[in-house]
Amino acid sequence: MPVWQLHCCSLSHHATSLFLLSHRGVWSAGGLEVSTGKVSVIEAMNGSTVLLPCTYSSCIGIKNLYFNWKYNDNGTLLKLCEAEIPNEEVEPDVAIYHDRVEFVGSSKTSNISILLWNITFEDEGEYICFARNPKEKNRNHSAVFTLIVVDQMREVDNTLTVIIVSALGGVIGLVIIVMVIKAMVAKFLRKDDEKNKECLVSSSGNDNTENGLSGAKADNKGTPKA
Repeated sequence: MPVWQLHCCSLSHHATSLFLLSHRGVWSAGGLEVSTGKVSVIEAMNGSTVLLPCTYSSCIGIKNLYFNWKYNDNGTLLKLCEAEIPNEEVEPDVAIYHDRVEFVGSSKTSNISILLWNITFEDEGEYICFARNPKEKNRNHSAVFTLIVVDQMREVDNTLTVIIVSALGGVIGLVIIVMVIKAMVAKFLRKDDEKNKECLVSSSGNDNTENGLSGAKADNKGTPKA
């Protein structure tokens, strides 16, 4: 088969795939996405208030976006709140089904987060943020946020940090001591060299006086008379 026919077939197949995907409403890129952020697991103190974050995004925008929050109670999903957002400019009228839940999101920032007040150990578990966008042929997506309730926050073990810092301090101190010793030794060596030079100059002068002068005197003696 000629090369141009192969390219033609490939393009045709690719176009057909895109056509089917677009009509099924399952665009893989830029579709509706829901996210609970980079940290989806958090530990919180018993009795504190916790933010359950959730945001949505869609490259083609939203229309009558439906969302809800649910709590996974050992396999049973309990609805905490729900609402519908007509568009990005309209704030949702949120229905709350839990007396300690507060909606703190905003359609202008694509934020559908909630607060959970005065948490207890019974509140521990998975919280599911769900959204559905009719503008994308009811494409939907969800994200899970896990809450762990504790009596007290875990202390960070700084033992390794202390050891490293101590080791570095010891090394630095040792280097300084070595440098000081080297400086002192070099100073003493310089003094010894100066003393040695003085001794050498002095001794060489004495030798020249003794040998040289005697030699000179010998040279200056007159020739013996015959």
